[in-house]
Amino acid sequence: MALLFRSISPSPLSLRSSSSSSRLSSLRPLNSSSFDPVKFEAERLRLDEQARSSMASASEADSLSEDKQWKWRIRKRVWDMMEKEGIARNPRPVHHRIPNFDGAASAAETLAQLEVFQKSSCVKVNPDSPQKQVRFLTLTGGKKLLTPQPRLRTGFFSVLEAPAVPAGAILEACTSVGAAKYGKPINLDEKIKVDLIVIGSVAVDPVTGARLGKGEGFAELEYGMLRYMGSIDDSTMVVTTVHDRQLVDGIPAEKLLIHDVPVDIICTPTRIIFTNTKIPKPQGIYWEKLSPEKLGQIRILRELKRRIERETGTKLPCGPSEKLPPTAQRRKR
Repeated sequence: MALLFRSISPSPLSLRSSSSSSRLSSLRPLNSSSFDPVKFEAERLRLDEQARSSMASASEADSLSEDKQWKWRIRKRVWDMMEKEGIARNPRPVHHRIPNFDGAASAAETLAQLEVFQKSSCVKVNPDSPQKQVRFLTLTGGKKLLTPQPRLRTGFFSVLEAPAVPAGAILEACTSVGAAKYGKPINLDEKIKVDLIVIGSVAVDPVTGARLGKGEGFAELEYGMLRYMGSIDDSTMVVTTVHDRQLVDGIPAEKLLIHDVPVDIICTPTRIIFTNTKIPKPQGIYWEKLSPEKLGQIRILRELKRRIERETGTKLPCGPSEKLPPTAQRRKR
């Protein structure tokens, strides 16, 4: 059940407002002695369980349109294959996740060989398990690490730098809890230039750079907000790390939606692939396909929408209402 975003305007709007900054401060995750890592992780796991249950229900729904069904068919084929062939690694099962895989650390080491990575000062990396080593190499390489809070429901982005992390805590800082604990929370007013984006994938086409995520659309949302902030542009390279078996020829690029983020470079445990993608990158956030129900789940996005409407005096479009799949309670272990 991917989020769809269609831009009201590709031109970024002014983000500088002291009153807006004070309101946005309430969205920042705690980053002090009051931070409770146990509570944070419990809430993250609860939301993860709910979200995966929702995705599972959505993928099995008979009412899915064809533009969604074909993506789910590819995702399920890849997830099933990874479990069957013993490629999958914890957290398991990999279904409805950015799947962790055997050789994820090697794929990260492959990425570290890239000139664009070596020259980058700030790298945005997704918070999923298979990219943990990428986050580690970013920090230990003396770079700024920009990472989102999972599903953007417990916060926005955190910036981490190795000197600000206590000795011996670098590995912890590469986890979601550690990023919230040791990172500097930022808001939409932050002036930050991102030199490289690392993104997780379920499947990626090595020829066209077409990519499929797990189906929630958060990678696209994060990309759109960074575009809005002026942190990235079309020239910012997008890289993914995957297992070689996640390479899928023939993902129909013509069926991708305007919000889908293509990749420029694919790093596997065995090789580097430059896709030379011709698929246009999203220009911002695409509002008229975003349902009120989805908007209601992400507070930073609601604040951004209110801000744009306040600054422009124009009401942004909203997508049609949708009936979200029921979410399950987290099972007792």
